[in-house]
Amino acid sequence: MQKQFNVTGMTCAACQANVTKRVQKLDGVTSCDVSLLAGSMKVDYDEALVNEQDICKAVQEIGYGASAKGENKEEESSFEAQWQERKNHFEKEQKEKKQRLILSFGILIPLMYIAMGEMFHLPMPSILVGMENSLINAITQVILAVIVLIVQKNWFITGFKALSKRAPNMDSLVAIGSAASFFYGILSLYQMAYGFGHGNMDMVHLAKHSLYFESSAMIVTLVSFGKYLESRSKAKTSEALDKLIDLAPKRATLLVDNQEVEVKTSDIQAGDVIVIKPGQRIPVDGTIVQGTGYVDQSAITGESLPVEKNKGDSVISATMNENGSFLFVAEKVGEDTTLSQIIRLVDEAGNSKAPIARVADQVAGIFVPVVIGISIITCMIWLLSGADFSFAMNNAISVLVISCPCALGLATPVAIMVATGKAAQQGILIKSAESLEQLHSVDTIVLDKTGTITYGKPVVQSIISYGSEDVLKWAASIEKGSEHPLAKSIVFEARKNKVPTVTMDSFENVSGKGVRSQKGKDIYLAGNVKFMEENDISVNDRIKQDMKTLSSEGKTPMCFSKNGDIFGLIAVADSIKNTSVEAIKSFKQKGIQVIMLTGDNELCARAIGKQLGVDEIISDVLPTDKEQVIRSLQERGKKVMMVGDGINDSPALARADVGVAIGQGSDIAIDSADVVLLKSSLWDVNTAIELSHKTIKNIKENLFWAFFYNMLGIPVAAGFFYPIFGWKLSPMLGSVAMSLSSVCVCTNALRLRFFKGKNCIVEDEIIDLKIEEEDTMKKEMKIEGMMCKHCVAHVKKALEAVEGVSEVVVSLEDKSAVVACDETVSDEAITKAVTDADYEVISVNNL
Repeated sequence: MQKQFNVTGMTCAACQANVTKRVQKLDGVTSCDVSLLAGSMKVDYDEALVNEQDICKAVQEIGYGASAKGENKEEESSFEAQWQERKNHFEKEQKEKKQRLILSFGILIPLMYIAMGEMFHLPMPSILVGMENSLINAITQVILAVIVLIVQKNWFITGFKALSKRAPNMDSLVAIGSAASFFYGILSLYQMAYGFGHGNMDMVHLAKHSLYFESSAMIVTLVSFGKYLESRSKAKTSEALDKLIDLAPKRATLLVDNQEVEVKTSDIQAGDVIVIKPGQRIPVDGTIVQGTGYVDQSAITGESLPVEKNKGDSVISATMNENGSFLFVAEKVGEDTTLSQIIRLVDEAGNSKAPIARVADQVAGIFVPVVIGISIITCMIWLLSGADFSFAMNNAISVLVISCPCALGLATPVAIMVATGKAAQQGILIKSAESLEQLHSVDTIVLDKTGTITYGKPVVQSIISYGSEDVLKWAASIEKGSEHPLAKSIVFEARKNKVPTVTMDSFENVSGKGVRSQKGKDIYLAGNVKFMEENDISVNDRIKQDMKTLSSEGKTPMCFSKNGDIFGLIAVADSIKNTSVEAIKSFKQKGIQVIMLTGDNELCARAIGKQLGVDEIISDVLPTDKEQVIRSLQERGKKVMMVGDGINDSPALARADVGVAIGQGSDIAIDSADVVLLKSSLWDVNTAIELSHKTIKNIKENLFWAFFYNMLGIPVAAGFFYPIFGWKLSPMLGSVAMSLSSVCVCTNALRLRFFKGKNCIVEDEIIDLKIEEEDTMKKEMKIEGMMCKHCVAHVKKALEAVEGVSEVVVSLEDKSAVVACDETVSDEAITKAVTDADYEVISVNNL
C-alpha cells in the first residue's frame, strides 16, 4: 500500500530526518519519503502489519502533526483547488511572519540602542546612563527582550517540544541558544542587585557588561528574518507550477440545444460540446467535431508555431486558439485532462527525493544532537582552561546559533523542484528526482526507430518514370480507393502537390499484393514485383536495378503498370525527423554511445543508420527481445537510456536506467517511462540531459556550501582559532551567518529558473496522412437542355472526364449537377465540359 500524508510542524532538515526515522522504525513500513518543502510524506507499507492511524500516531509522538491525505473534505477537491489552498495558507503564514518580524525589529532596535548606546557614546536618557542607573537600564532591557521573545515564542514552543520528544531540530538549537543568553542575563541582573545591596560596585560593573538580553532577542529575530527570506525564496521554486495552473481557463462556453451557455470549467462533463472562439483557451481535452482553428500549444508541448486543427483532430486543455472557431466534444475532464496530469507529475517529481540527497539526510539526522554536544563540550573546555564563565557561555551559544541543518536539507529539494518545473515548461515531464539525477550519468542511448527517430508515417521519397505517363497522377488515381498506409502516402503526396487525379471506373484490392483498377479500356495495376509477374507483366533489368537501389536506401518500391507495361516506380519510406539527426550529433558530442534498435531487415536498417551516423545498429529485433538488449547492455556496465513510443517498447523502457517515452506514443509506453516528451522530438532528450547536468552541478554546489559553512563556522564559533588568531564570534553574528546560509542555498538553486536549453537549428515537418473532407470541394451547376435520362448520362460522363473530379450526381428534376472535385478543378473547366456536350450552364456555385 502506498499512501500520502500531510505533515505539519516541520521547520528544518532535522525535522524531516526525525519524521523519516520514526516512521521507518514501524513494522511493515518498507519506505518513507518526507518532503520538507511540501509538508508531505509518502509511505509504502504492509496493511496487514500497520495502518494509517499507527503512522500518524508515530509522527505525533515526536511532536509533529500528521493526517492521511483525503481525510478532509477540502482534499477531495481537484489538485488545482488543493494547490490554491496550500498557496493561501502559505501567504497567510508569510503575512504573520512579516508582522512578527516588523514588531520584533521595532522593539529590538531600541533594545540594542539601550544596551550599547553608552558604550558608543550615543545620546541616552539620563535615567539609563551611569553606574547608579545600571539596574534601571538592565530592567528596561529585560522588559524589551521579554516582549521580543513572546512575539517569537514559536521558536521556544516547537524547539523545546522537539527536545522533550528526544527529536531535537533547528528550533531546539535556536531556543537553547536564546534561552541560555536570556537566563545568563537574568543571573547577571541578580549579581547587579546583590552588588547594589552590599555596596560592591565592582560586581555591579562586571555584571553590567555581562548582560545578554540583546543577544537573546537578536538571535530569534535574525533567525526569523533569515527564515522569512528563505521561505520567500522557496516560494519561487513553484513558479512553474503556478504558471501551469494559471493556464487553465476558469470558465467555458457549452453548446446546449443550439444555445451558448457559460459554465465553470469544473462543471464540464465528458460528452459536452464546447464552443471555442479566437483568443480563447481550451478548457479540457477533446476532439473537434466542427470548424477549424490554429492552436498555440507552446505552453504544453513547447512547439513554437500554432498547429492547424480540423475536424477529427484532438485538442489539449490549456492551449490557446489563436485563429478560427470550432466545436469540440469533451473527452477528458477534471483530473484526467492533460494539464492536470502534467501538474500532478511535476508536483510529485518536485517533492520526490534524489539519491544524491541521502548523504545530507543522514547527516541532518544526527546533526542537532551532535551540535548540542559540541556546544556543551566547548563550554566545559573553556572553563577548564581558565576562561571566565561569560567567555565560555558566549562560545557555547555561538556554536548553537551558527549551526545550520537547514542548508543541508534545502540543498537538493529546492533545486529539484525548480528543475522539474522548468522541464515541464519546455514540454519535458520528469516523473521523479531519481530520474532527473540518472539522466546526467547516461552513457548509452538506445533508440527505437519507428516513431522515435522517424515520423512513424510512410511518405513518398522517390518517383521514377519509364514513359510519358504522369506517374504520381495515375498512381494516386489507382490507389485512391485503398486504405493501405502506403497507398495513403501516395494520395497524400498528390494532394500536397496539387496533382489532379482521375476517377477510375473500377477498383479491386488484391490482399497482400496490390490493386487492380480500370479506366475505360485501360487496365492499371499497382503493387510489388511478384504481383506484376503473376499478371504476366515483364520486369526488365533496369527496373530491377532501380528497385534494388531504392531498397538499399531503406525505401519500399511499388510498381505501376498500364496495359501490361510498367510506366513508373514510386518508393515510399518512413522519413527521418530533422531533429533526430541533430539530436544524435549532440549525443555523440557528449560522448554518449547511440544504438538504433529496429525490427527492420539489416539492409534497410543499415541504410537509415548510415544517414543518422549512429554507433551501432541492431536489426531484426522482435518486440519481445528489446528488453533483453537493454539487459545485456546493463550487464556490460552501461548506464542505459531507452527512448521509444510503442506498446512493445514498454518492457525495455521499464528495464532501462532511464526510460523516455514519446508523448504521442501509447499510454502503456508513457506509463512505463521515467521521462515523457510531449513534443515527440529527440532534441528534447538532449535538453533533458543538459538540464540534469546543470541541476546536479547546482546541488553539488549547494551541498559543498552547506558542509563547508558548518565545518568552518562551528570551529570559529567554538573559539578554536581564538588562541592563534584572536578570532571570536558573538552569538549575534552567528545568527546572521546561520540565516544567510539557507538564503544562499535557495538563491543558488533559483538560478536554474534561467536555464534555457539550446535551440535545435532545424524543425520537424508536420506529416498528417489523413485525407480530410475539406480537401474535396463540391460545386452545384444549374444546366439547361437536359430532356431525359440519356441527357443525364451524357452530362455525367462529360463531367467525370474532367481531371480532378471524383463524383458527379445529376438531377433531371432539378436540372442540376453536384460535382465533387479537387481544389484544382476550376468553374471554367467543368462549364466547358458541359458546354462541349451541347448543354447550357446557367450558373456554378460552391457548396
